[in-house]
Amino acid sequence: MTDLTAQLPLIWAGIIGVAVALYVVLDGFDLGIGMLFPFAKDDAERDRMLAAIAPFWDGNETWLVLGGGGLLVAFPRAYSIIMPAFYLPIIVMLLALVFRGVTFEFRSIAHRKPMWNAVFAMGSTLAGFCQGLILGGLVQGVRIEGGGFAGGPFDWATPFGAICGVGVVAGYALLGATWLMLKTDGDMAERAAAKAKVLLVAVLVFMAAVSIFTPLTTPRIAERWFTLPNLFYLSPVPILTALIAIAAWRWIGQRREAAPFLATIALFLLGYLGLAISTFPYIVPPDLTIRAAAAAPSSQAFMLVGTVVMLPIILGYTALAYWLFRGKVAEGAAYH
Repeated sequence: MTDLTAQLPLIWAGIIGVAVALYVVLDGFDLGIGMLFPFAKDDAERDRMLAAIAPFWDGNETWLVLGGGGLLVAFPRAYSIIMPAFYLPIIVMLLALVFRGVTFEFRSIAHRKPMWNAVFAMGSTLAGFCQGLILGGLVQGVRIEGGGFAGGPFDWATPFGAICGVGVVAGYALLGATWLMLKTDGDMAERAAAKAKVLLVAVLVFMAAVSIFTPLTTPRIAERWFTLPNLFYLSPVPILTALIAIAAWRWIGQRREAAPFLATIALFLLGYLGLAISTFPYIVPPDLTIRAAAAAPSSQAFMLVGTVVMLPIILGYTALAYWLFRGKVAEGAAYH
């Protein structure tokens, strides 16, 4: 039991990490659909875009709840620092998610669809941009003194944070475009493929910018990646990223259905892995480690029991939903 107790912080860090990764991938493509709304041909095409994500969008946000709730119960010190450090972008993100959720119910019965189209697009884009701002702020580091947040309310508002925000928006839009390639056919799938090519280039530019900026400005990240023997051990990550990017470009050009979406997911996961490598063992860089932020072992163990029971159920119904609603969304389909 002592060995398990010592590993509880790492176990919980893994659970939260998986929840965040699943949220980014699964909610990312439906946020991306909203970002692509202004570029749809007409309202009939927008109806079809909504129908392509209608069975999944609310379930996808389960992972956001698990990630945030897990951080609160397993790492309360980290939660108490992250919330005041990113209070404004977190609040804006949550309000944006609420407004885009309301759109699902009101747009189908509204007489003024352009207004709800704008709300859906703005809510999706703002949510993604705020997530990028939070990511950028965490990578740059949070000022901590005396065990608490010691910075200002706008520390997250930096050029690097804005780059991360726009990069996340581009990445989610790429997920959305490749999802449309998978779920639609005909002219709509062709237009989605054309958008996906442009977005893939944009995502790679932003990934390269972050990869160059972080080691140049943060010595601990440069040391992690570019000292020996780490350079040899970690080199497969950028190599795989480049190979998958090339494959994604070819598959989009070949109008493959599932392959571009899966390749985009792989790019996200590799980028996520790179950030995890850069920041480990810190949960709030550059000072608060996973073990230092952990709750009491008894609290972590108690919550782990419930998580071990519920996590397979959540994964099961998520997999079932995607299986039941597999296949193409027919032309003329709409969310009601």
